[in-house]
Amino acid sequence: MHPLEAKWFALWTRSRQEKMAAKTLDLLGVTHFLPLKAEARQWSDRKQMVSTPLFSGYVFVHMDLQRENRLDVLKIPGVVGFVGNQAGPLAIPEHEIEGVRAVLTSGAECEVLPLLKEGDRVRVVRGALTGLEGLLVSIQSSSRLVISVDMIQQSLAVAVSPHDVVMLHAEVA
Repeated sequence: MHPLEAKWFALWTRSRQEKMAAKTLDLLGVTHFLPLKAEARQWSDRKQMVSTPLFSGYVFVHMDLQRENRLDVLKIPGVVGFVGNQAGPLAIPEHEIEGVRAVLTSGAECEVLPLLKEGDRVRVVRGALTGLEGLLVSIQSSSRLVISVDMIQQSLAVAVSPHDVVMLHAEVA
């Protein structure tokens, strides 16, 4: 395999099967990346630090899909499939994987958030504005929630932290 032709792809796994899939990828000799975070877990008799996947349900593989047999990867127990669209698996830019590696290597505290974009409908889940819904608007790197009163065609913008909102899923008609 020519290293320049290999790209990163995300594998979607069944719940709690990420580590098992990574071990099997090791056995197959497939280059992969399973970002892990240390998390404190409380049991009735003790508290312990455990390693859990940073992105639940995903393992990243570095492959040349033209030369390597992706069917071997898809046959791994716990693997559901490649993340992509109707045309097939979609590659992940190298700099995004390296960015995740850099954050983990640095030891900086981080948390996974849903990808929020300007224009997304969100609901506030923490703080004084809990329960409010509106559109997320970015203004000079600060996040604002826009509450609209359609009847009078006016809106109100309020500063919110991206940590305090969740995206609302489009309702099925």
